[in-house]
Amino acid sequence: MMSSSDKRPAPGATGELSQEMREHLRARKRAGDGWVETPKGRFWGLFGAAGLLLHDPDRGVLLQHRVSWSAHGGTWGIPGGAIDAGETPLTGAIRECHEEAGVPQLDGADIRIIHTHVVDMEGWSYTTVVARTLAHLEEYVADIESVELRWVPLREVTDYPLHPGFAAAWPELLGVLEG
Repeated sequence: MMSSSDKRPAPGATGELSQEMREHLRARKRAGDGWVETPKGRFWGLFGAAGLLLHDPDRGVLLQHRVSWSAHGGTWGIPGGAIDAGETPLTGAIRECHEEAGVPQLDGADIRIIHTHVVDMEGWSYTTVVARTLAHLEEYVADIESVELRWVPLREVTDYPLHPGFAAAWPELLGVLEG
């Protein structure tokens, strides 16, 4: 697959983790990075995780094609990841989306939050922050966790092989976006 910004393969898109990529990931390690074991499974993010579901009424929602070496690699979901110590799910979702897709602005000035959806896994949680864009956002593959980013019309989202957690939440999220 090609990244949307330059038509070269996105870093990490091949599924191979070169020594250079391993070093890059180690250098990027944040305070919230790590696995948590719960009665419901093993999840990424010592303080939980969050993602940003961006909705542009003209283009649809921004989906991320996950690299093969990531958890549930090869599936489509939303930009997101581990929340840092002292960070709120909202701040974490915006930061993660900005790090992975170059949007939105870190202060959130170009989006309007309309909903949050929380999945509690008994000792770990994932928060999906749903936001409408207030301007035309120019996303790009900004790190090695994405193969591709794509705006997808709401009714076409289920045509993609979705990350299982996102797939489970999608019916409720779609209701929020259409409501």
